[in-house]
Amino acid sequence: MFWLRETSIFGELEGVMPTQIKFGTSGWRAVMAEEFTFANVRLAVSGIARYVVSQKPRGARVIVGRDPRFLGETFCSIAADVLRAHGVTPVVIAEAAPTPAISYAVIKTGADGAINFTASHNPPEYNGIKFSTADGCPALPEVTRRIEAEIAAGADIPTSAAPGTEAQSLDPKPFYLERLAEIVDFNAIRKARLKVVFDPMWGAARGYSDELLRDAGIEVATVHDVRDVLFGGHAPEPDDHLLEDLRGKMRETGAQIGIATDGDADRFGIVDADGTFPQPNHIIALLFDYLVESRGWKNGVAKSVATTNLINALAKHHGVELYETPVGFKYIGELIQQDKIAIGGEESAGLSIRYHVPEKDGVLAGLLCCEMVAKRGRTLGEELRRIYDQVGSFFPQRDNFRLTPEVKEKFTKKLGVDPQEFGGARVSSVVRTDGLKLVLDDGSWVCYRLSGTEPVVRIYSEARTEDGLKKLSAVAKQWIFE
Repeated sequence: MFWLRETSIFGELEGVMPTQIKFGTSGWRAVMAEEFTFANVRLAVSGIARYVVSQKPRGARVIVGRDPRFLGETFCSIAADVLRAHGVTPVVIAEAAPTPAISYAVIKTGADGAINFTASHNPPEYNGIKFSTADGCPALPEVTRRIEAEIAAGADIPTSAAPGTEAQSLDPKPFYLERLAEIVDFNAIRKARLKVVFDPMWGAARGYSDELLRDAGIEVATVHDVRDVLFGGHAPEPDDHLLEDLRGKMRETGAQIGIATDGDADRFGIVDADGTFPQPNHIIALLFDYLVESRGWKNGVAKSVATTNLINALAKHHGVELYETPVGFKYIGELIQQDKIAIGGEESAGLSIRYHVPEKDGVLAGLLCCEMVAKRGRTLGEELRRIYDQVGSFFPQRDNFRLTPEVKEKFTKKLGVDPQEFGGARVSSVVRTDGLKLVLDDGSWVCYRLSGTEPVVRIYSEARTEDGLKKLSAVAKQWIFE
């Protein structure tokens, strides 16, 4: 815990209150005007700047970007001032840009990191900061711990800009789109006469996926293609219940696939030709299978501990090494950096691939799905049924439960013990990569993860049949309170 401090260069802070800035699995997020204030942003950026300078005392350059949220331009301007005060040259992106485009810009320009103002798929009242290190990867825990320590130290922000740190400007869009054009087979999509609908959900990917498709001669329509800092009045999350406008445009245009991205375009949502919404778990598995076939990549596959075991089955089927990581794409990003995997993904709709950014890329995910449908000539549902015929069926689900302080305290203790049975079934293995994962004799499993920022437990369940999932999910919920 630490006290906010404001120096004269930035004005005075009234009503100073103690707060804490913590970087979770995807950076720091908070409600604007509550914890996400100008003062706290200056403190957070100052902590990042001190870390960057500790790695490169002279000549450091840090990219500053944002999604389209309210006051994003102002936060970028504040960050640029704070960086300059610490002797770091800010490289500012004027327009909203996808998180993966910012990650690629770090790599392409040789910058020493990036500060990205985004709350990703969170509701519009939130904002946040993601920090990427010089490799374009989301900052690992050892880095964010050092940044948090710098912030908690409460050191004064210097009062004037260092000489030779005038802000530079950058447009990451051209070289990011050029990179995607190298990865995705747009010719195959065009030859298949595939019709596509794109929903950027008022977010940072506006003018990205649709521009690439249109320039390649592919018929594409869009919805929600304007800036709206309220994101239509709900979270900019490409989830099933928020994609009705996308479905409507698909019916109107006769499109065979709909692709969507969240607020900062690091997550994806896909709608099949018949309007169904394949789970992100299944999309990752389908693309893994497709990349092995189309690219011949068999160097490995990565998934978080909470992601479907369909990927495990496919890895065994293709003779590919499997890596199971804690939740947080930074761990998968490391494996991409080391070229150990062809693809890595998380059930929360994040993935990236070999030779690309070590960061979630929702734009790429949607375009690869278009390529897969075009080249295989089958819908996503047909592809999933084909894979089920090969390796068996997998039905995953995630639930969130809010806990009272008493229940949370009791349940936290319970998570420290390895149970021998669960709901009358024998526990064949206990996995503690992240939280508590119980694998049962029949191959079904449950994973419990306590939130680090709120009194919530996340339950991930998976069974081999739909009926089995219903039973397992009920037992998993009951087990919390036993």
